[in-house]
Amino acid sequence: METVPTVELQFVDSVGNDAAKAKYEQIVPAFFYRPTYKDCLLLREQWIRAKYERKEFMCVEKQEPYSAGYREGFLWKRGRDNGQFLSRKFILSEREGVLKYFNKHDAREPKAIMKINTVNANFQPEKIGITHGMQITYLKDNSTRNIFVYHEDGKEMVDWFNAIRAARFHYLQVAFPGASHSELLPKLTRSYIKEGFMEKTGPKHTEGFKKRWFTMDDRRLMYFKDPLDAYARGEVFIGGKENSYTVLPGLPANTQGYRWQFGITIVTPDRKFLLACDTEKNQKDWITAFQTVINRPMLPQEYAVEAYFKHKP
Repeated sequence: METVPTVELQFVDSVGNDAAKAKYEQIVPAFFYRPTYKDCLLLREQWIRAKYERKEFMCVEKQEPYSAGYREGFLWKRGRDNGQFLSRKFILSEREGVLKYFNKHDAREPKAIMKINTVNANFQPEKIGITHGMQITYLKDNSTRNIFVYHEDGKEMVDWFNAIRAARFHYLQVAFPGASHSELLPKLTRSYIKEGFMEKTGPKHTEGFKKRWFTMDDRRLMYFKDPLDAYARGEVFIGGKENSYTVLPGLPANTQGYRWQFGITIVTPDRKFLLACDTEKNQKDWITAFQTVINRPMLPQEYAVEAYFKHKP
């Protein structure tokens, strides 16, 4: 295995080298994730190996693991209740439009069926504490479900990631037949806008503030007791400013029970959400993240999501 600096140098080299691109990137599939310097080491390293060692983009046959429309294999999956990683069989089928996994190797019925139209995947090595750790999310009854997986082989893990992207790409091409590649590619997989700990209080604003892990996933603000929980304790829809959503620094004057001093108030048409950060920098970063989403006009399909949140049982 080459040392990290060597991979880093090759990565920097490969980004700006036109001659190398012409040779080694002849046929990169549209859905294939091209990492940037901001991405985790695994993605950058496997991009280099795919190009120069395996020469995957000079020969279509070498792209079979993520281009075939069907993928089957075993991944280590974190148990929802005990946190142990156990080997689970996963099947990705573009024809069925699903990713599913089985609790037992010989099981006929899957433990979970994830519809490709709601699946997202992103690498989370620091959060999971494993170099090749990936978080897969999907919607179950319109609530977000997290599963955490890894494989010892870096290529295997990145192949799964790109196979999911391929399945999503082909699904979206059918769902939005007039859309260009540039419109579809950002929708294949997405990184979270921001994650981290904040304190929050309940709807009456008289309950004590509790420390929670927050994840901003597009317009869904989710909070968890633990960063690796399978389900969120709650989800908040963050709409656009034209629909009376705003974010303010600080907390209302009579607020009590918070330990962290840097408050944030999110105003929605239905209620105010009171949050507190441990540092001024975190407060500013979160406000920037919320403001970015609030400043963005809502899409027609986002109104349907907002309506569901309002009528959530």
